[in-house]
Amino acid sequence: MFTRLRLVNFKAWSDTKDISLRPLTMLLGTNSSGKSSLIQSLLLLKQTARSPDRTVHLNLGGDEINDLFDFGAFEDVLNQNDETPRQFSISFDFDDHGVGRISKGSFECSYGQTSSGSVVVQTLVLKAEGRQFKAIRREKGAFSILVDDDQSPRAKGRGYTPERSIAFSADAIAVLDKDGQLVEDLSLAIRRELERIIYLGPLRRKPERDYPWNKSKPGDVGSDGRGAVDALLASALLRGDEQNYVVNGVSRWLSKMGVADKLEVRQQGRSSRYELIVHRDGVACNLRDVGIGVSQVLPVLVVSYFAPKGSTIILEEPEIHLHPLAQSALAELFVDVSRERGIQFLVETHSEHLFRRMQTLIAKRTASASDTAMYFVKRKNKSAELCTLDIDEFGRVKNWPDGFFGNALGETREQARLMFERQKASGQ
Repeated sequence: MFTRLRLVNFKAWSDTKDISLRPLTMLLGTNSSGKSSLIQSLLLLKQTARSPDRTVHLNLGGDEINDLFDFGAFEDVLNQNDETPRQFSISFDFDDHGVGRISKGSFECSYGQTSSGSVVVQTLVLKAEGRQFKAIRREKGAFSILVDDDQSPRAKGRGYTPERSIAFSADAIAVLDKDGQLVEDLSLAIRRELERIIYLGPLRRKPERDYPWNKSKPGDVGSDGRGAVDALLASALLRGDEQNYVVNGVSRWLSKMGVADKLEVRQQGRSSRYELIVHRDGVACNLRDVGIGVSQVLPVLVVSYFAPKGSTIILEEPEIHLHPLAQSALAELFVDVSRERGIQFLVETHSEHLFRRMQTLIAKRTASASDTAMYFVKRKNKSAELCTLDIDEFGRVKNWPDGFFGNALGETREQARLMFERQKASGQ
């Protein structure tokens, strides 16, 4: 689980300062305020860490099949503030609750640009178990390796260039001798945390009438939810202890949302093609023939049960095309699945209904304020600004920004005023 994030000179952000990340973290704010940039920073590191080229410093994307996001060029990532240096940095802390050799650690990396336009690591800092290891870029592309508070480097040269932003080179590991194993374990722990990120974007594929099945389980659901149906087919058709686990979980939440009674995987005759059947009020319909809201929320529900335990699920606008009651139920989904499966949710949303239900769950003590973080993002001049919403044990927000969700009371008063004016004018 990621427990802290900080961005400096990254896209809309001059400096986020330290952002606390909890099992359930919600990002709210106006359009184009910078919410997505917070999410994208972790996606940038994930696609860099899984790059087939270990010498890459930062994978800005461009491969539509393998990359999560296309960041463009260095200039597109750098915050466009004339007063800042031409570098940006990303840092985070993680805690995997004792799953790996390194249970807690920190990552910080700053990036610059060469004269040829390439993005390069300027400084990589890894921390764990009270130790600190640095790789600092010097002249002509050489890197110095420093440990803890050492003023003199352990080594210096081109052979010590970091790999994929997160790892020290084999030469650096060797020169660190006994400390090399700790650095290697730390890099593996960081890579594992990044690999556990699962991202579902706001644009999801429309359903087909039927689907083939290759008799295997997909690796992930994809950023557009393209693998969600494959996950459902595998859940229903592959025998084992977890058969129908995903299908049953999805069905349960479709029912709680009031959009369906259950979901069924049905084979078409004796063919190798299958259809998804949505049951509601005694009527069975193909997924293609029901409202778009069902198909759009389906990947959200699938990934919640398909993601391996301990994953970090990043969601953008999970509420899209859902009616208010269903949007509210998403809050309960996140709380329940996070607790049940050890899943971390980072959610960007515009939904007042989702947010209000979270307040209620905190007030009911169904959700813990300590396990929940909510942030409001707004634009201030050229940079984004982050406001931590101060929520008490009764779910009340003490510092809610004015007017974001509109003014419901003010609208009611205005309607009443207009009604009285019309009645008076008509002599009623």
